[in-house]
Amino acid sequence: MQLDFFPSRTLTVYLAKTFIVRIAAVLVMLVLILQMLDLLSESGKILAYPGNGEGELLHYASLRIPQLAARFLPYSVLLATIITLATLNQNSEVIAMKAAGLSAHQILAPLLLSALLVAGASFVFNERVVTRATSTLKVWQDNDYAPVPPEVEARSNIYLNDGEDILYASRVSGRGDATAMSGVVYYQRDSRGMISRQTRGERATFAAPGWRIEDPVVFDVQSAQSERSAGPLIIAPGITPEQVALRGVDAAAQPLEELSESIAALDAAGRRTAELEGQWWHKISGPLSAVLMPLLGAVAGFGLARSGQLFVRAVIGMALGFAYFVVDNAALAMGSFGGYPPLLAAWAPFVLFLLVGETVLIRTEE
Repeated sequence: MQLDFFPSRTLTVYLAKTFIVRIAAVLVMLVLILQMLDLLSESGKILAYPGNGEGELLHYASLRIPQLAARFLPYSVLLATIITLATLNQNSEVIAMKAAGLSAHQILAPLLLSALLVAGASFVFNERVVTRATSTLKVWQDNDYAPVPPEVEARSNIYLNDGEDILYASRVSGRGDATAMSGVVYYQRDSRGMISRQTRGERATFAAPGWRIEDPVVFDVQSAQSERSAGPLIIAPGITPEQVALRGVDAAAQPLEELSESIAALDAAGRRTAELEGQWWHKISGPLSAVLMPLLGAVAGFGLARSGQLFVRAVIGMALGFAYFVVDNAALAMGSFGGYPPLLAAWAPFVLFLLVGETVLIRTEE
């Protein structure tokens, strides 16, 4: 029995079912509480735009819930691990399983398998749902919760340099020659680096070269006067659609395949990609952190429940789990600043706490 990782089908199904139900319960509880708090803080901004009402609040919640679920799923797995194992320990079920000849790793095996399935589902959910929700919500927020026309691959708040001049677009949509900008402001600077002229327009399209800005309003700084142009103007002749696409990269809003293409394009342009590469790897290691949680929280499930140390063990399990998230975020930050290579920044915390969890489990229970 010691060499069989899953010695009992009945026990495996029982433990896995109990664990998954509690993961779902904890996740729903966390998401509902956090969504209510988040909605309270954002509802004023949403309703500040004329015409927004209950429908827009529900739309915001539908975009925010996937983000909250993805972010707090590993925490839910950790808390579900502690609750499940502490309950089994308190009811002497862990003692019964050990008396039947099961090791600590065999008791944890159904939980690890369940966590692996949860991690796989989390990865697919992040790629298919969370990235789209993040992209849509970011554009809506940057538009001050005003209605946003349904356009493909919209990006927001893009700044571009055309020599000494600066082009700003509140929203960019499309790719290649079909790229279009909304809320455009073009700042022209003189030889001293001071702004000499400002051109505003609601929409600009690629004119090959330059960008055709419709119905522009030109403000001259020296005369402090503005006037509406009689026709379209061509601005920013040195800016290409490829440069616009490179400025709109948001790792959280792009699935792996699209992010890979963005990284390759940035690298070909000689731009720094360490932060995006770290985010690319973290799209894999992040969901897999759910597999670590049963191992880090396992300390709560062993030891004698009557010894009075069950609460202390639960606290230790929570501390190990939350320490992982702290180290993981710190490593990603260090990777973004170039302190760690992207691969190391994304995977070092996972490997480190895998070894820590195994060490604690073997030293205390095996």
